[in-house]
Amino acid sequence: MAIGMASPLRGRLLVGQSGGPTVVINSSLVGIIHEALGYPEIEGIYGMRNGILGALHEDFLDLGRESPAVIEGLRYTPSAALGTSRHRLKPEEYERVLQVFRAHNIRFFCYIGGNDSMDTARRLEQLAKEAGYELRVMGVPKTVDNDLTHTDHCPGYGSAARFVALMMRDTGLDTIAGAFSTPVKIVEIMGRHAGWLTAAAALAKEGDEEAPPDLIYVPERPFSIARFLEDVREVCKERGRCVVALSEGVRDEQGNFVAALSTATDAFGHRQLGGASVYLSQLVNDELGLKSRFEKPDTIQRSMMICASPVDLNEAYMVGRMAVHHMMRGVSGKMVTLERAPGPAYYCTTGLVELEAVAEAERLLPPEYLDERGHPTKAFLDYALPLIGGHLPPYTHLKGYPVPRLLGG
Repeated sequence: MAIGMASPLRGRLLVGQSGGPTVVINSSLVGIIHEALGYPEIEGIYGMRNGILGALHEDFLDLGRESPAVIEGLRYTPSAALGTSRHRLKPEEYERVLQVFRAHNIRFFCYIGGNDSMDTARRLEQLAKEAGYELRVMGVPKTVDNDLTHTDHCPGYGSAARFVALMMRDTGLDTIAGAFSTPVKIVEIMGRHAGWLTAAAALAKEGDEEAPPDLIYVPERPFSIARFLEDVREVCKERGRCVVALSEGVRDEQGNFVAALSTATDAFGHRQLGGASVYLSQLVNDELGLKSRFEKPDTIQRSMMICASPVDLNEAYMVGRMAVHHMMRGVSGKMVTLERAPGPAYYCTTGLVELEAVAEAERLLPPEYLDERGHPTKAFLDYALPLIGGHLPPYTHLKGYPVPRLLGG
C-alpha cells in the first residue's frame, strides 16, 4: 500500500489500547504495526503502556524491536498486549501529553478503543491544531458492547457474541438436564445501556423457538419485576424450566437500574453495575418458590480466544491497517468504520467518520431488532449471525434429535 503514496510528514507513530480488552484488540494492534512498517516516513513505532497513562508518564515500548514472530503471535492472543486504562485526561494533562509527543517527535497517533477513547483522540488532535503542532490522529474502533455510532459493527463484538451464544446453548442444556431440582437459571450479560451482547443469546436457539434461552431482557426496554416473575412462572409451567438472558443494565419503568449492588462510578462517571441476576434469582426463589441459579461470566465474555470469530479477527486486523493507510495519505481526526455491503452474502469494507461524530455517543438496538416482548427479531439474527462466524458447531452425538434439546425432548 505504501508504494508511490509517500507522505511529506515524518516522525514516530504511537499506538495505544484503551478500555476493556477483547480477544481481537491485539489483532488491530498488529494491523497498525504491519502497515506502519511499510512507510519510511514512520521513523519508529511505539506502543504506550496502559492506554493514555503511557503518554502521560512517557512509558513507551519500542515495537519496532519486537520480532516478527512475536508480533504475528499477538493476532491470536486475547487481552491487550500494551495494557489499558480508563483514565480520563484532565485539561492540564492534555498539555502534558502534547509536550511528550513533541519530545519524542510523535507525528502519528492511533488510539484503539470505544467512544470515550474516540473523545480523547479528538481532543488531542484539536489541541495539536491549536498549538500549531502537525499531528495526525486516527481512531480504531473496539468494543464488545457494539455501541459505537456510524459503523455497522465494532471489532470485538462478534467474538463476544459468539461466546454468549455458545454459553447460552450449553448452559441451557445444563439447565434442561437438572430442571427437576433447579428449573431456573439467570445469566447476566454485559451491556450497560445497549443490549447488543445480550441479544446475541438468541443465536443459541438456532431456529428452535423452544430452545434456551427462554427469556431475553435488554436495556432498550423497561424492565418490570412483576412481569418478569410472571414470565418465569409461565415458561416453567409450559417447559419445566426457564433459562433467562439478562443484560446487566436493565432498568425499571422509572429508569432505575435493577438491583445494582454498587453506587461506585468509573473514571468516566459510568455507574459500575453488577448483581441484577443475584437479586432476581432470589426473588424467583422467594416469590415463586422455584429454585434458581444465577451466572455472571463478566469479563470472561470478552477474553476467550477459543471463541474468537474468524470474521472478527480479520476485520480487527483490517481496521488497524486502514487507520495507518489513511493517515499516511494526510487523513486525520477520523475513526475507521466497518461498512456492510448490501446483499444476501456477507461482505464488509471500511470507511471513515469524524471522531467528533462518535465521541461519547452510544448506538442502541434499533426498534426493528426487537419484537413486542423485547426479544431479538429475525432481522437481528440476520445481522449478527455472520459476525460470529456463522452457525454454531453442531453436536454430532445428538444428530437426528432437535438440538439443543435432550433425548426424548
